[in-house]
Amino acid sequence: MTYAAGVDIGSLTAKSVIVDRDCHVVAYRVVQGLIVDEAAASESLSLALAEAGLDRSDIGCLVTTGYGRSMVGFGDRNVTEISCHARGAHFLFPGVRTVMDIGGQDSKVISLSPDGGVGNFAMNDKCAAGTGRFLEVMAQALDLPISEMGPLSLRSEAPASISSICTVFAESEVISLKARGRSRLDIVAGIHEAIGRRMHSLVKQVGMGRPVAMSGGVAKNVGVVRVLERLMGTDILRPPEPQIVGALGAALFAREALA
Repeated sequence: MTYAAGVDIGSLTAKSVIVDRDCHVVAYRVVQGLIVDEAAASESLSLALAEAGLDRSDIGCLVTTGYGRSMVGFGDRNVTEISCHARGAHFLFPGVRTVMDIGGQDSKVISLSPDGGVGNFAMNDKCAAGTGRFLEVMAQALDLPISEMGPLSLRSEAPASISSICTVFAESEVISLKARGRSRLDIVAGIHEAIGRRMHSLVKQVGMGRPVAMSGGVAKNVGVVRVLERLMGTDILRPPEPQIVGALGAALFAREALA
């Protein structure tokens, strides 16, 4: 059995990655749902297996990670998301020293040693401020597809001020700004500024080393990325599919267990 797999069970998505004996990614799938549970995790794995033309029996070891890793009974072992994001990011970007992950309902910053080990980390998992869920709520308040927020904000020359970091209060601010006739592009830019400041405070807690990489679904939002690059004074590396970094790290741990 030359294949290994990793499954990352997050708050809004389940991600699966399959690697071969040489650690090449042969397939991956992301499944989104209102409730992410063992069924969603199993679906993402089944879809990845189908994409690779493999059966479950072809997987020699499977590692689960993410906040829901303990609710999945089909894994061989589980590893924390901090370790898996560090491992996945180091594999994609050898030498990376800081990893920022903004997921559905939490965000984290991890400092890495030169060999990819976890040096320190800070995490916001107590509220949705500055997360993917925060962006979803703001997009709904503005009646905008979330995919349009990033490009729209880049056109702003005067971002609105969003003072609250609480999702509920920030939503009220956004609705009030909208009612006063503030343009959507300035409001969206202000939302991204608020997220950037929130994330930058975590970076300062951990201490920033270069290069810097970003994972998680919010890494697809170019507006948030540009704000963070300005605040941090550095370019940010992003993989083609930033949502699978944790699952990739889990798959690499599984591959190591087979060695």
